Amino acid sequence: MRFSSFVAAATLAVSVAGVPAAYAADAMGAPTAKITLTAKSADIGLGYTWGEGKLTYGGKTHAFSITGGTIAAVGFSKIEGTGTVYNLHRLKDFSGTYAAAHGEATLGQGLGGAVLENKNGVRIKIETISQGARLAGSAQGLTLTLK
Repeated sequence: MRFSSFVAAATLAVSVAGVPAAYAADAMGAPTAKITLTAKSADIGLGYTWGEGKLTYGGKTHAFSITGGTIAAVGFSKIEGTGTVYNLHRLKDFSGTYAAAHGEATLGQGLGGAVLENKNGVRIKIETISQGARLAGSAQGLTLTLK
């Protein structure tokens, strides 16, 4: 499924009031792992994101690094997040570049979320808390690499 159609389907599934949570989970696939992460973003038009996280998969914890870029953003923020990983059937499928439509408006502290997907069909639904001063409304690519 193309990423843009996936985002549209996920947005619709999550935003419809009164729809049981099971339907939203079906649109994402099967939950298979959990992640936590800490990252920083610095932007002046084009931006850079870096950080690290932990993937809990198959009863084991694996460290990973985060690098990436953003277009159409300005500011600096520190981001802490937790998420659910879907459709991860082999550990090696986790590493890769994840695409996301992203929006953030942080002045002091803010809340956010994103749905990420890589070329292997692994999807991550993430909720974030950010601190700093940053405005972004853009496409974002994050590369997650197991250490």
